Amino acid sequence: MKKKIPYYLMLMPAVALSLFIVLVPAVNTVISSFTDWNGISEERTFIGFQNYNDLLNDSVFIKAFFNNLKWLGMFLTVPVLMGLIAAGFLLYKRRSRNFYQVIFLCPYVIAPVANSLLWLTMIYNPVSGIMGVLGLQSPLVQRETALAGVAAVDIWHYWGFLAIIFFSALRQTPMDQVEAALVEGCNGFQLFRYIYFHSMLPTFRLMMIMIVINSFRTFDYIYLLTRGGPARATETLATLSYNLAFGMFQYGKASAVALIMSFIGLAASCIYVHFSRLEEIE
Repeated sequence: MKKKIPYYLMLMPAVALSLFIVLVPAVNTVISSFTDWNGISEERTFIGFQNYNDLLNDSVFIKAFFNNLKWLGMFLTVPVLMGLIAAGFLLYKRRSRNFYQVIFLCPYVIAPVANSLLWLTMIYNPVSGIMGVLGLQSPLVQRETALAGVAAVDIWHYWGFLAIIFFSALRQTPMDQVEAALVEGCNGFQLFRYIYFHSMLPTFRLMMIMIVINSFRTFDYIYLLTRGGPARATETLATLSYNLAFGMFQYGKASAVALIMSFIGLAASCIYVHFSRLEEIE
């Protein structure tokens, strides 16, 4: 037992950080979701599930939830396909692959504020001027296209990171399997589908779960570019929770929205753990 004391002492800082920075605020959020606390006063009135009932009957919350689903649909398709195609090409670019990896990662390492300003000043504002001459409007000010316009910025920022992750996973494919498939006469698509993709499947599955979690947490680009507008067209659960807490001072209801977001992420994590256990059994 005495030999284990140094290990416990080294674990204490991490445990303390988790306790006071994560656990305590999390418990406070759970408690607040069942109250009508405004986030300022010390008075809290327990109201049970009233906040959750109000959210389920709130058209803004329903709109935000479906916007998150639309965002998820866009991110499960466009950047994933771009990343897979780019990763596949990198396999055959042996001399210049390092250069391309740096280029792909550049948007990802730039701060969201800088990315948003780049798109506003170099793309959306000039496009707005051209479209104004034609009697059209910028994608960010139209309800039908605003969400896709914001998603385009985030996809540009994110797809290169996916490409690097997928490429790293593809490089772990055993070369004897690749050579055997080539001897058997597999074409490029068959080689990728049955050899490379099967090898990278655990990484691919993990990234899909991360996309699900991040899609329901998305906030920065929406807040920077549209602040949830126009007319709630880009409102998401994260921006709704922020507006409820710091704009309307309905901290209890904002906590309820945050908990719903957390439960969605927890469900996605449980699904990933389930598939991981199946892989271990196999």
